[in-house]
Formats: sequence, C-alpha cells, structure tokens
Amino acid sequence: MKVVFGNDHYGLHMKELLLPYVQSLGFEVHNIGTDSNEPVDYPDIAEELALRIISGDFDRGILICGTGIGMAIVANKVTGIRAAQIYDIYTAECAAKSNDANVISLGAQVIGPESAKLLVQVWLQSEFAAGRSARKVQKIQRIDEKHRSDVHLKLRRKKESPNAGAIDWKELTPPDDSE
Repeated sequence: MKVVFGNDHYGLHMKELLLPYVQSLGFEVHNIGTDSNEPVDYPDIAEELALRIISGDFDRGILICGTGIGMAIVANKVTGIRAAQIYDIYTAECAAKSNDANVISLGAQVIGPESAKLLVQVWLQSEFAAGRSARKVQKIQRIDEKHRSDVHLKLRRKKESPNAGAIDWKELTPPDDSE
C-alpha cells in the first residue's frame, strides 16, 4: 500500500516521526508536505494530497497540521475523498472500518507522538468492513456528487447573471431519489 504524507509547518516534527515509523510497518511512503519550519498554507498541501489520492498515485493519505481540522475540511472538498480527523483508537478504527476513509488528519498540537503512532498504525491496519456501512458510504458518495455538481452549476449561473437575485439555497438540495 502506498501512503502519502502531507503536512504544514505545524506538522513537520510529527511527520518526521511518523513517516519512518509507517515505513517500518512495511508501507511504501511518500512526502508532499513541507520540510521546513517556514509557514505554509495548509489548504495547498491538503488539496494536492487529496488530488493525488483520487488520481490513484497513492492508496491512503495522512495529513498533519496544528489541529487536524483545517486539513480534513480541505481534503473533503475534493470529490471522492473521505477524510477523517482522528484523535483516539476508536476514531482511527472507525475511520477505516465504518467510513472507508482514504485520508486521515492529525493535530500535531493536540496529539502526542506515541499516540499518533498508535492511531496511524490502527488506521492503516484496519480495512473497510463493508456490511451495513457499505450502503452508508455509497450514500455519502452520492450526496457528494449530487451537491457538488448542483451547487457548482447554480453558482456558475448566478455568476454569469448577477442580477438574477439571491440564491435560494433550498433549490440546491437535490430531490430525494429513494422513492
């Protein structure tokens, strides 16, 4: 399995600890994060990592910033990414087994180094259990695809015709196709 790391300056030291650790577990590891303490914008790194996962360059991604929140938010903007912020063993395991998360995010300022190693190991060694969760993950994917295409289309139309009035956000909710 190919695992890619992405980090900002806050996550540098944790990445330096985790990358060789993950490699020692037998995974192929790659780094697209910063190797400097100079401030960088985490959205750029999270987006690149997410796109590299979707393109098939890598199987799973690990994002590390100060809290793990911003990186997860950004990664989840890329269609097909299921990024989970993990902070304990239960969330690490559920991210893989129940949610089929292909990306996790960690907060270097809120998780200690030994805990981070354990969480990453649990996530990487857990597999999607499917079962009842498969239906839910499929629904997540459908919701993602519907809302992104619908919202982008309507926002593009609004931009092209700015005098059309306010956007009715209720219009952007796709009809329930379960009927």
